[in-house]
Amino acid sequence: MRPFRFGAVLREAESGKAWADKARRLEDSGFGLLLVPDHLTGDRLAPIPALTAAACATERLRVGTLVLANDFRHPAVLAKEAATLDLLSGGRLEVGLGTGWMAADYAGAGLPLDPPGVRVERLAEAIAVLKGLWADGPCHFTGRHYRVDGLDQRPKPVQRPHPPLLVGGGGPRVLRLAAEQADHVNLTMRVRPDGTGPDPGDGGVEAFLARLRRVRAAAGDRYDRLELGTSVMQVGESKADEPWSAARSAALDGTPQVLLGTRHDIADTLRHWRDEHDVSCFVLHHERDLPAFTPIAEELAGR
Repeated sequence: MRPFRFGAVLREAESGKAWADKARRLEDSGFGLLLVPDHLTGDRLAPIPALTAAACATERLRVGTLVLANDFRHPAVLAKEAATLDLLSGGRLEVGLGTGWMAADYAGAGLPLDPPGVRVERLAEAIAVLKGLWADGPCHFTGRHYRVDGLDQRPKPVQRPHPPLLVGGGGPRVLRLAAEQADHVNLTMRVRPDGTGPDPGDGGVEAFLARLRRVRAAAGDRYDRLELGTSVMQVGESKADEPWSAARSAALDGTPQVLLGTRHDIADTLRHWRDEHDVSCFVLHHERDLPAFTPIAEELAGR
């Protein structure tokens, strides 16, 4: 049974000092992981420089992405940036990847939003390229979307064979890919093919349990090495969803993404999902919930 691990998504700060202060406060609490999302729209810091600053401001806090949109970067560029950040952080990086999905990002940047199957296929190739470039020696890869001809990048990541790889998603194809290739699977609702938001028909506890079963079946012998996690959208009392967020908490009742009740109630709920369903990593989606969730993280982290 994996011990509990807790992370928080941070998106913005008015200055470098304010950002560093946020990272240090998180490090001093029960949270072991600071995560930054990756969108071209909205008031959000860019992930790589934000994580570099957070790593430089802290000593123990792990830093990562939830998640990088694969379509925004060639994997050779990401491999170089990630290896550098892993070195500068002393081996504290976790690389979260997804296909990219938000239609507004693609439309605003003039990027084509390909069908989900194409994006998942491209993500699978990107993971192969990343692992190849992080390994010792030159990387040779030829696929439908990427080609790498003997590239041997330096530096290599501090963490070997590579930084922990997180893949997030909710659709069958991306969950199968995550189960087969990732170290950590972050379970979400399936997103509409047109990128306009989560599929409202994919919510609720039965859909969440079905995703867990799909991961277990696809992982096979790898299952015991996987870390399973999800994002927590509500803590304590139910609140209105933030207008900028694509999350729709009403569709998540009964899942570990909605944690209502007292501190004792929430701790019991987390133990249930960890002990009965192997979900051990919980990522706070909204900074507004940090005061309510921090005592719970401090109580359970590492246990």
